[in-house]
Amino acid sequence: MDGVILVPGWMWRREPVGRGAVAGLAAGVFFGAFVLLEAGSWAGALVVFVVLSLFHGTRVARRTDRAWPGARDLDGAERATVVRATRRGEAVTDPRLAPLVVEYAGALRRTAEEDRLRRWIVVLVTVLAVALAVNDTVTGPTGVTVASWLVVALLLADLLWWPRRRARLLDRAGRAEASARRVTASREPTDDP
Repeated sequence: MDGVILVPGWMWRREPVGRGAVAGLAAGVFFGAFVLLEAGSWAGALVVFVVLSLFHGTRVARRTDRAWPGARDLDGAERATVVRATRRGEAVTDPRLAPLVVEYAGALRRTAEEDRLRRWIVVLVTVLAVALAVNDTVTGPTGVTVASWLVVALLLADLLWWPRRRARLLDRAGRAEASARRVTASREPTDDP
């Protein structure tokens, strides 16, 4: 899924390591709870929590830092302002942040395009998850069945709900980018004789 697109404005107040830590802990807790529900194993849930927190956190930190390099030159409040304005489709009030809105909107578009190329993997995993959930319903205990159908529900949401949500976000980012380009153009000196 779109790692950069999923990082909300308040997380951009943090440096890359902080963004990664928050995202990694959230993923670790979420999927660790799945393991606990399905297997009833605290040890398994702990392993998933630790491994996924480290892996996903590192990935988010690296992807966000690489996707929007201009963020390095801003403080946390400025990064959050740019992200919020872009995600809401609003103009930034500080004209010096306008070029960064353009840059962040471009990062969102690139990330969304990369995700589109991987959609077939989600379709394949969803088909396999449905087959596994049906099998678990017939042969497995209640916890396993519930966990399997929750995974199917999440995958279906990723296939059906998320693309529309992402399209609305990219539309708003495009509006913010257009506004930021107007601000940038109005500030450029003219070469009138």
